[in-house]
Amino acid sequence: MDARLQLIGNPFAGKIVKHFIAVDREAASSALPAATQELVKIRASQINGCAGCLDMHTKDAAHAGETSVRLNLVATWREATVFTEAERAALELTEQGTRIADAAGGVTDEAWARAARHYDEEQLTALVSLIALINAFNRLNVMTRQPAGDYQPGQFG
Repeated sequence: MDARLQLIGNPFAGKIVKHFIAVDREAASSALPAATQELVKIRASQINGCAGCLDMHTKDAAHAGETSVRLNLVATWREATVFTEAERAALELTEQGTRIADAAGGVTDEAWARAARHYDEEQLTALVSLIALINAFNRLNVMTRQPAGDYQPGQFG
């Protein structure tokens, strides 16, 4: 597949994407567990059909020590026994935040309350920011048909 628009090496795209990356780095520096951050990025990318982000985040998660069992079960987290209650709350918030147009009123109070039981205000801010950010990255990649498969862990810093 050929990309409709070259994002890597494009000076103007670089100016825009660097701000996305700055948000990601700030959220990554929060107390939100790194494994949770990757699970959230993977689940949103599955929902949005973003091959580039799935390529990146599954490889980065595996490189950081995530198990193949957990990576393979992210899409079925409700039935899988390998996720903590906190991770389940984050994945539920991710799904509702990603499918925001599908529900009148967006994220339910119940989903928010479950997440708030496990994460403090800083972590919730990081979580919500990551959900919004990965959705933006997904849309950027899907609209421009960015190819996947060649990513190497840590390639973009």
